[in-house]
Amino acid sequence: MPPDLVLRPEQLSDADAVEALYAVAFGPGRYTRTATRMRDGFPHDPRTSFVADRSGLVIGAIRQTKIRVGGAPAYLLGPLAVAETAAKQGIGRALLSRSIDAGRLCGADAIVLVGDPGFYKPSGFKQVWDDIQLPGPVERHRMMCLPLKRDVAGPAVVADW
Repeated sequence: MPPDLVLRPEQLSDADAVEALYAVAFGPGRYTRTATRMRDGFPHDPRTSFVADRSGLVIGAIRQTKIRVGGAPAYLLGPLAVAETAAKQGIGRALLSRSIDAGRLCGADAIVLVGDPGFYKPSGFKQVWDDIQLPGPVERHRMMCLPLKRDVAGPAVVADW
């Protein structure tokens, strides 16, 4: 990672910068995705959400939202984005690692996401195909889970646990 980079918890004052980063990374189509719609109206957990800060500029961000999967406490990871100008420097992996560690400390049984298997598998995520059901369409091969305490299965719903 670049030596001038700081990974820190996301603060309220970062909200606009994080949203701008997500807008560039994912475009307007992000609002139609099932995972985004699940998070809509529910705050991300600040204990598991981090930014990559370079000299006061947010160049990366990751968030997690509390959910339940089959009744078990879990997190829905995402979005994770890094500015294109800062890509390929290990920032995304560092944010992911920090967020996973935080999720473990917060007592979640698992972390669930819809994402690129090539990026997430090296961090221990496995494709779960039909084990976890989100309340809308997803590309099944992108449905992934990292068990923290145990495997989880069943429907996923946003929850405060």
